[in-house]
Amino acid sequence: MSPWKPLLWVGGSKKDLQLMPGSVQDVFGFALHLAQEGGRHSQTKALKGFGGNAVVEIVEDFDGNTYRGVYTVRFGSAVYVLHCFQKKSTKALQQHSTIYN
Repeated sequence: MSPWKPLLWVGGSKKDLQLMPGSVQDVFGFALHLAQEGGRHSQTKALKGFGGNAVVEIVEDFDGNTYRGVYTVRFGSAVYVLHCFQKKSTKALQQHSTIYN
């Protein structure tokens, strides 16, 4: 087994993750732990346009909301957590837009 890679948090990604519901933090934390060991969580997928598995997205649903985390292992010495955020519903945005148009 290869040694663990350290996690490096970019910008406010760690703070943003800490603001998410506990169960979402658990899933993301486990997915990042697997990435540190060289593995992949079942709730991850490669983001298109970044060359194979260079940039990976974690997706978790909770209480009607979708949360996403984005990380890369492209640079061999660490796992870089790039972004953690709550996906906004396009349906809700469309309904909001219809109300005001």
